[in-house]
Amino acid sequence: MANKLKGNELKAFCIFTMLLLFASSFILNSPAEIAEGMITIVLSRDTLITDYFELTSYGAAFFNAALVMGMAIWMLHRLKMPFTGLSMAVIFINVGFALFGKNPVNVLPIVIGTWLYAKVHKAPMSRYIYTALFGSCLSPLVTEMGYLLPYSAGLNFLLAVVIGIFVGFILPPLAQHTASMHMGYNLLNMGFAAGLLAFVIVCVLSSIGLACNSVHIWKEGRPIEFVVGLYAYFLLTLLLGVWFNKKSFHGLKHLLKHPGRAVADFVMMDGEGVTLINMGLVGIFSVTYILLIKGDLSGPVIGAILTAYGFAAFGVHIKNYPPVLLGVFLSTFINNYTPDTPGIQLAAIFASGLAPIAGQFGLIPGIIAGMLHAAVVMCSGALYGGLNLYNNGFSTGLVAIVMVPMIESFMKNFELRKQKKMRGKEENKL
Repeated sequence: MANKLKGNELKAFCIFTMLLLFASSFILNSPAEIAEGMITIVLSRDTLITDYFELTSYGAAFFNAALVMGMAIWMLHRLKMPFTGLSMAVIFINVGFALFGKNPVNVLPIVIGTWLYAKVHKAPMSRYIYTALFGSCLSPLVTEMGYLLPYSAGLNFLLAVVIGIFVGFILPPLAQHTASMHMGYNLLNMGFAAGLLAFVIVCVLSSIGLACNSVHIWKEGRPIEFVVGLYAYFLLTLLLGVWFNKKSFHGLKHLLKHPGRAVADFVMMDGEGVTLINMGLVGIFSVTYILLIKGDLSGPVIGAILTAYGFAAFGVHIKNYPPVLLGVFLSTFINNYTPDTPGIQLAAIFASGLAPIAGQFGLIPGIIAGMLHAAVVMCSGALYGGLNLYNNGFSTGLVAIVMVPMIESFMKNFELRKQKKMRGKEENKL
C-alpha cells in the first residue's frame, strides 16, 4: 500500500486536523466568545511570548490555528504541491505558532512579499512557497509596527503591511545563504535567517527611537482534556501510519538510521506510513516529557510539540531527538533554571531542531548541543525584542555553526591518527 500512496492521504489527514481544530474551538467556547477572541488576537501585539490561551480563550486560539492551517493547506493545494515531509513540517509549525504569535492578518503581508520576489525573478511561486510559510515567523513585526509608528492608525497599518511585504521579499535569498552556514544541522533554518534580519531591523528602529520589547503572557496548568486529546491525536497518527504501512512497523528501523540532516524528507525516503508512525511516537514522547517535568500545556508548549511533531516527517525521529532534549534537561542541574521554567520547557521541545547533530555524531555531541542550546536560547530573544517567533531556531542555528566545525575537525583528526596507527601496525608486521 505504501508504494501506491500519492500524497492525498497526507493532505486528507491535514484537512481532518484542521476540522478537528475548528470543532474543538466551538466545543470549548461559544461563537460570540470566539469572535471576540479573534478580534483580540488580530489587534494585540504578538511578540514573544504571547500565549493566545491566556490572552483570549482556548476556543479562539484553536480557531485561529485552524484558520492559519487552512491557509497553508490551501496555498500548497493551489500550487499543486505534493504533500511530502516538508509539507507536514511547514503546516504544523504554522499551526503550532498560531497558538502564540501568528494570525491570518499578520502572516499575509510576508507571503505577498515572497510572491513579489518570485515575480521579480520570473520564477514560479511553488519554488518559494515553503520560504513564505516558514518566513511568517516574523509576522509579529507587522503587528508591532502598528503600535510603534507615530502616525494615524490607518497610515500605521499601511506602513506595517509594506514592511511585512519587504520582509517577505528579502527572506528567500537570506534563508538560502544561512542554510549553507550550518550545513543542514539546524532544521529550523528560517529561525536563524529571520533572527539575523530581525536583529538588524530592531537596531534600525532603536536608532530612530522606536524600541521593541518582548512580553511574557503564559497560561499555566495541564488541563486533563488537553492531555487526553493530545495523546489520542498522536496515537491516532501512529495507528494510521501502521495501517498505511500494511499493518506493521516495517521500515521504521530504516528510518531511524537517517541522521536527519537537511534535506531529510522521510515521506519521500521511507513512505507515508512509516513517517506517520514516527510522527506519532515523537508527539507522544514530547507530551510525556512535559508531564514528567510537571510543565505547562500552554499555547507555546503545545505549539512547540506540534512543531516537533511536524518535523518528525522532516529530520526528527525518536532516536535522534531524545539526546538533545536530554541535554536541555541536564543543563538545569548546572544553570539557574528549572526544567519547568517556561523558556526551558520550550527549549527542550524545540531542541528537535538540533536532532541531526545527535543523529550524525552520536549521543554525547547531541547532549552537549542540547545543553548549549538551553544556555543560548535564554538570552537570544533580547537581540530582536521578541519579533522572531522562531527564537529557538535562531539559537539552534548558532549552536550548529559553533559545534559542527569543531566536531568534524576533532573526528577528522581522530580518524587520521587511527589510520596512522593502523599503518604503523602493518609496517611492524612486515
